[in-house]
Amino acid sequence: MEYATNQYALILGVSSGFGKATAIELAKLGYNIYGVHLDFGSNKEKAEEFCRYLQNTGVRARFFNANAADDQKRAEIIQAIKEDFKNYEDPQLRVFLHSLAFGAIKKFFSENPEEMATKKQIEMTMDVMANSLIYWVQDLFKEKLLGRNARIFAMTSIGSQRAMMNYGAISAAKAALEAYIRQIAVELAPYRVTANAIMAGLTDTPAAQKIPGFKRMLEYAREHNPFNRNTVPEDVAKVIAKLADENFYWINGQTIAVDGGESILNFIEHPS
Repeated sequence: MEYATNQYALILGVSSGFGKATAIELAKLGYNIYGVHLDFGSNKEKAEEFCRYLQNTGVRARFFNANAADDQKRAEIIQAIKEDFKNYEDPQLRVFLHSLAFGAIKKFFSENPEEMATKKQIEMTMDVMANSLIYWVQDLFKEKLLGRNARIFAMTSIGSQRAMMNYGAISAAKAALEAYIRQIAVELAPYRVTANAIMAGLTDTPAAQKIPGFKRMLEYAREHNPFNRNTVPEDVAKVIAKLADENFYWINGQTIAVDGGESILNFIEHPS
């Protein structure tokens, strides 16, 4: 089979939501896709089907079903990519997307101690949704896998700026994620690597559905969006695909809202 380009993307959270939509959009542009996901049962089968779908579009695709926040698994995946690259002519890992949505959705304070987020849960949320971004980028850099004009993206949310019920641990992680993106942008700019955070509008994804009251939040956001609809993963994927272009290197270290104007309006994110 003839492959369109020597460009590759590595997507964490590839099996659903923003990761899946971005994989489809980049594959249309000829990017070969490495994906990391953590699924079981029927969801694992769906992820494998999605990998085959990408392959059938004419690009290389290889998925790893593993915990992306696990140090050993991260090392194994990066070594597997490094071994793959030995077989290709001038491979370029040009896009890295961090789209991990796994954290504690719990209150900080409650008269029932069992309802309160624990130290372990708070630290796990920060490690998965923020710290893992640094560890992945560090290892990709150390192994010299980041290609020329590489683009790093991380998914954030309005929760980094506003308080929402049961969202405190995730809000803190998202705020840290944005800070990490700014630091990555500064330190890797000499290598012509850019980093940006993508703040999607409220989007109906499997991860978001776990937030208490999410259905009402979605309805409220739609009613108050200038376009009278909610953000969909494809909106975000199109922006990432555009920013991945070599000509957009001067956009760096930013938190970019992709929400149709939802975030500029004065309304409460978590209506009672």
